[in-house]
Amino acid sequence: MKNISRREFIEKSGIGIAGLAISTQGNNQTKPKTAIPFQLGIASYTFRNYSLEKSLEMAVRLNIRRLSLKSMHLPLESTADDIKKAMDMCKKAGVEIYGAGVIYMNKKEEVDQAFNYAGMAGMKIIIGVPAHDLLAYTEQMVKKTGIKVAIHNHGPGDEVYPSPESIYSRIKDLDKGIGICLDIGHTIRIGLNPATEAKKYAGRLLDMHIKDVTAATAEGDTAEMGRGVIDLPAFFREITKLGFSGTASFEYEKDENDVLPGLAESVGYTRGILAML
Repeated sequence: MKNISRREFIEKSGIGIAGLAISTQGNNQTKPKTAIPFQLGIASYTFRNYSLEKSLEMAVRLNIRRLSLKSMHLPLESTADDIKKAMDMCKKAGVEIYGAGVIYMNKKEEVDQAFNYAGMAGMKIIIGVPAHDLLAYTEQMVKKTGIKVAIHNHGPGDEVYPSPESIYSRIKDLDKGIGICLDIGHTIRIGLNPATEAKKYAGRLLDMHIKDVTAATAEGDTAEMGRGVIDLPAFFREITKLGFSGTASFEYEKDENDVLPGLAESVGYTRGILAML
C-alpha cells in the first residue's frame, strides 16, 4: 500500500468519514479485509471535560468498547464501593475498562496506590510513569499482581521518559510485564518516526496512544487524524505486520469542550486505513 493523501484516501475508499465513525450497527460495516491483531480503544483523557457517563455514551456512539481511564473519571483515591459502581456503569454500557492512566508514580506509596486501584477495578494494565528509582519495585508489583505497566513517552521537554528509547534502555532487563505505551504524537514531536520506533521496540510494546499532530517539532499540536504530519497508513501497516496485539487508544487532545466531531473523524479515518490494509 503506497502512501496516500487524505483526499486520495477518501476518494478511493468511497465512504464518508462520519459514516465510518458514527455507525452503531455492529462491526460488520467496518470489518477490515485482513486480520488486524490489535483492538481500538480510547484514552479517557480525551473526554477530560466530560463525566464518565457522557464519556461512555460517546465511546459507544463511536462503536469503541475499550477505554483506559484517567483519574478525573475515577479518582485514584476512590473507595472499593466507588470503583465497583463505576465498573458496573461501564459494564452496563458495554464498555471494557482495560486499563488506567497516565498515572504518575514518584513515591513507593503511589506505586502501591496505582496497583491497588487497578486491581480493585479488574484492570489488566497501568499506563504509567514510574520514577526511575522505583522501576525495581514496580517490577515486583507486576510479578506479584499480574498487572502490566506500559510506560508512556511524553516527548520534548519531558526529562523522565521523552522517547521510546529512554524507556527501553531502563526496562530491557526487567520483566516483560513492564513495557512501552507508544504515544505516536509525542514520538514524532521529538523527531522520531513512529513506525520505525514501533519496529525497534516491538517486543516491549504493550499499549499505544494514537493521534496526529500539526508538526514534527515540539510545537506540534493535536490534529484530526489524517490532517497532520504522521504517515498513518505506514504506521498501521507496520504494527499490523509486527503483530501488535494490545490496544491502540485514541488520545484526541483538541477541542476538549466539543470533542466528538474531531474524534469521530479520527476514528473514521483510522478505520478506513485498516480496511484498506
